[in-house]
Amino acid sequence: MATLRALLRNTSGAAAAEMALMLPMLITLMFGGMEGAYFFWAEHRVVKAVRDGARYAGRQSVDQYTCTGGGSIVQATKDRILKLTRTGTLDGTGTPLLPNWGDTATSDTTVSVTGCDTTSKGLFGDGVTGPVRVTVTVSADVPYTSLFILLGFPAGTLRLRASEQAVVMGL
Repeated sequence: MATLRALLRNTSGAAAAEMALMLPMLITLMFGGMEGAYFFWAEHRVVKAVRDGARYAGRQSVDQYTCTGGGSIVQATKDRILKLTRTGTLDGTGTPLLPNWGDTATSDTTVSVTGCDTTSKGLFGDGVTGPVRVTVTVSADVPYTSLFILLGFPAGTLRLRASEQAVVMGL
């Protein structure tokens, strides 16, 4: 009976036992917080890149767009928009803003003319040739690379998606 009482009063290993019980939860919270922050940072990068691409597309001259056949854009201008959206540079020489953001040929990023108006004259007057108002949509669908891959966990199928529209104002 005395040894049982002595064993119950002994607290020399309590801190180690508490640490062993709490460590898995603390590690989970730490890595979960880092993963959540990284996800929001990556999502922000995609949204900002798409916004910048749409803003650049909206500043192009109206003659870079045609409204025939549902609307299209001159290929060289489209390539610059795609490179700016993916890398942040017009020539595309920079590294992608996110690790899994593929090249422009993989259709992770798309540029499309979504609205053409050749009938309204508005502020442009009667002597306007070509499209009067063009709306451009820049979209991105980028695979998300988790930080847990570095720890050996399998890759998930999360994707970061963003889309932005801009009305072409011309030069």
